[in-house]
Amino acid sequence: MKNYKLLPAVLLMTGLLTACGSANQVQASTETAPADVSVSETEEFIIPQNPDADPASDVDLTVLSSTMVYSQVADMMYTPEKYDGKIIKASGLFSVYHDDSQDKNYYAVLIQDATACCAQGIEFVWKGEHSYPEDYPEVGQEITVMGTFGTYEEDGATYTQLLDATLTVNS
Repeated sequence: MKNYKLLPAVLLMTGLLTACGSANQVQASTETAPADVSVSETEEFIIPQNPDADPASDVDLTVLSSTMVYSQVADMMYTPEKYDGKIIKASGLFSVYHDDSQDKNYYAVLIQDATACCAQGIEFVWKGEHSYPEDYPEVGQEITVMGTFGTYEEDGATYTQLLDATLTVNS
């Protein structure tokens, strides 16, 4: 008979090493400024722009590492008021969700973390007149969007989105 005494410990360690983490951990890490940056209690701390960042954006997620981009997006979801009105640029996979109750499509760019176990979606509203599916990329295709960050309420919940977004299909 095989010895299964170590199985619970192995499963626990696997879970701890592969889990995505909690919102409190992500939020706490984004609220702490590096030692060489002076931030008063009334100022907000936002990750400094990368020199390779698109100058047309306030936050260019396309130049961040997969770990940093996922953390930045999590901060945008948990503290959207810090990003309201800012121009955001993001790359990821195109996704669409159809709400049958409202007969409405919602479009998003899905951004995965470094291990691709977790994903955050940022809804976007493409600037101009476009018809789905004719004008949109295929679901799962790599895209880049850039738009103005904002929030809206629907059915008692607050959602984030990029308004007046431009969309580019990555090759």
